[in-house]
Amino acid sequence: MYARGMSTREIQGHLEEIYQVEVSPTLISNVTEAVMEEVKSWQSRPLDAVYPILYLDALVVKIRETGHVRNKAIYVVIGVNRQGHKEVLGLWAGPRGNDAEGAKFWLQVLTELKNRGVADIFIACVDGLKGFPESIATVFPEAQVQLCLVHQVRASLHYVSWKQRKEVAADLQPIYRASTVADAAQRLDEFAAKGDGAYPTISQMWRRNWEHLTPFFAYPADIRKVIYTTNAVESLNMSLRKVIKTRGSFPHPEAAMKLLYLALEHIAKKWTKPVQDWKAALQRFTILFGDRVPRTEMA
Repeated sequence: MYARGMSTREIQGHLEEIYQVEVSPTLISNVTEAVMEEVKSWQSRPLDAVYPILYLDALVVKIRETGHVRNKAIYVVIGVNRQGHKEVLGLWAGPRGNDAEGAKFWLQVLTELKNRGVADIFIACVDGLKGFPESIATVFPEAQVQLCLVHQVRASLHYVSWKQRKEVAADLQPIYRASTVADAAQRLDEFAAKGDGAYPTISQMWRRNWEHLTPFFAYPADIRKVIYTTNAVESLNMSLRKVIKTRGSFPHPEAAMKLLYLALEHIAKKWTKPVQDWKAALQRFTILFGDRVPRTEMA
């Protein structure tokens, strides 16, 4: 009940109504507090040496500090392991500041992952946070950084009036649905020729980020969507937001981590199947990355 977002007082009322058992909110809180040792153990557990894909994102929670409610970020990392299964590698409570602060905190997160045994990742799918690719390269210099195209399109539409957003979004589709990088570059030129008069910032932003927007073109069409969006972690975050939205705010970061960990356990039980078309992806990884792919996967 707690993991699904019910407060201690709601659980108290439910137990009394259904089972005629009187339990104080304090006792319920103490029972759930025992989970924190499990959280600490989970957060420091050893990880696999190689994760072909990493999705990195963050969600915002409200924490009460010195009498004020402040927005804090919970940083989330999902890895796709060598068998194609998703796995949450950890949760970190950190600042919700500017791009520099975010990139700096991500550097700490990535360093911790390396210290827990992650030696290599092939692709890191991230949002458009400035400095993020540099943070990744510092810890995993051979990793390809793929900016999430969903984030890129959203950022592009910030420069567009509400009435024109649907049209501009449709005009951007041919770029990331192109068959090759060269074709995508041509589609971008066509977009710029049509839209630069009204929205020159959009094509400039795409060109500026082009190196990190196009790695997915090296992969078969069937698996590109797995690579070019952070949908896996965004879907998880959406489920987590449903759990925390009834809370309003948390007394401290540990309270938020406790609830999110319990919710994760419940959500992860549904992750029973590997990523779609994973064998095709693994074959392509073997061709592209050679010796970096463990021999057991190449067999």
